[in-house]
Amino acid sequence: MRTGGYALAMAARDLQERIKKLIVDRRLPSGAPLPTEPELMRLLGASRNSVREALKALQAMGIVEIRHGFGTYVGSMSFAPMIEGLAFRTVAGHYRGEDTLLQLLELREAVETGLVSRLAGRLAEADLAELDALVDRMEREAAEGTGLAGTDRAFHATLYRGLDNVLLGEVLEAFWDAFHRVRRDLAATPQDPRVTCRQHREIVDAVRSGDSLRAERAIRDHFGNLRARLSHTPTATS
Repeated sequence: MRTGGYALAMAARDLQERIKKLIVDRRLPSGAPLPTEPELMRLLGASRNSVREALKALQAMGIVEIRHGFGTYVGSMSFAPMIEGLAFRTVAGHYRGEDTLLQLLELREAVETGLVSRLAGRLAEADLAELDALVDRMEREAAEGTGLAGTDRAFHATLYRGLDNVLLGEVLEAFWDAFHRVRRDLAATPQDPRVTCRQHREIVDAVRSGDSLRAERAIRDHFGNLRARLSHTPTATS
């Protein structure tokens, strides 16, 4: 039984790979229709149930989209399933008492530190003005005693938008999602909003100056503050 189950799983995986190869070989873009179910059965030499199960599995990965009553199409092929898994792993580990949130923070710090030097002196004035406006908003929110999280999130998304890297944007979104899901734990750790505002202002000024080392240092200082907060954050098991 165990051997038979393994063989079935391998056959299902093989069928998924063949459908993916069909998409690649035909150079089908997102939104393009796939062959009909009977055509796939003929092309792949597979049963109707096997084809349907393979398509369902690929739909869960975002590779295909099944529109009931209309057919099957090439999916958006976004990184959403991978990112959701990353965020869930981080949150689940955090509540088991593991330091997965700190690990994700360190991953994000490594990514941002490596990328910010590429932005130094290269951002358009319109982008810099938008970043200035976001820091202005953070300072108003700090004075009013409201949360800075939404504006902070917008700041980092705006900062790296010019790199035109979809994967980077989605990975950063995964960090924010995971961070948001454990925010009640972090709320127990005091945060000085003035420090947060000052650090973001320095990031903008450093990027504007064209000094890549200064920009990297500004990012590291910002993440050092976040790391200090996380190091004092209680977990669900403590």
